[in-house]
Amino acid sequence: MNGQETELPVNDSRTHHLPISGGSDLPGFHQVLGYRQVSWTEDEAVIELDVQACHLNMAGVLHGGVMTALLDVVLAEAGTYCPYPGRVRKAITLVLNTTFTGQCSGGVIRAIGRRRAGGSRIFNSSGEIRDSEDRLLAIGEATFRLRSGSEQPEGVPMDFLAPNNKKENGNV
Repeated sequence: MNGQETELPVNDSRTHHLPISGGSDLPGFHQVLGYRQVSWTEDEAVIELDVQACHLNMAGVLHGGVMTALLDVVLAEAGTYCPYPGRVRKAITLVLNTTFTGQCSGGVIRAIGRRRAGGSRIFNSSGEIRDSEDRLLAIGEATFRLRSGSEQPEGVPMDFLAPNNKKENGNV
């Protein structure tokens, strides 16, 4: 490190460090989805969602867009774990393929993503969504590009509450 950089503390309990836990911790669209972070480690992430009426389509089953969005989140997280408190790594989705294999109308669903391969900026992940009875609901594969500053484990400062993201009353 050069003289202007400071050493960042690493959270030694990597399997327990969750930069965000879900619910009101989440920014923007993530908060609308309403999932919770179950675990997030190097190369793997797990999120859960309590399926609510707002997640259902007109047929009364979980909307495919909700499952696709959850896969996008968990597959990106699989390649962007950051062990430094107050910092994150960010990625942009380049390709996302979803195959729907089942349906549900309620309960808890779990999305699991695993980083499979990658280089310094591009990585691939695959994963799945299962219901509380362990029935497979969807399979996903994606390719992501790490955003500038996210190539290293240190990532970038968490800026979800940056001034340009705040409403006039100060709430996000």
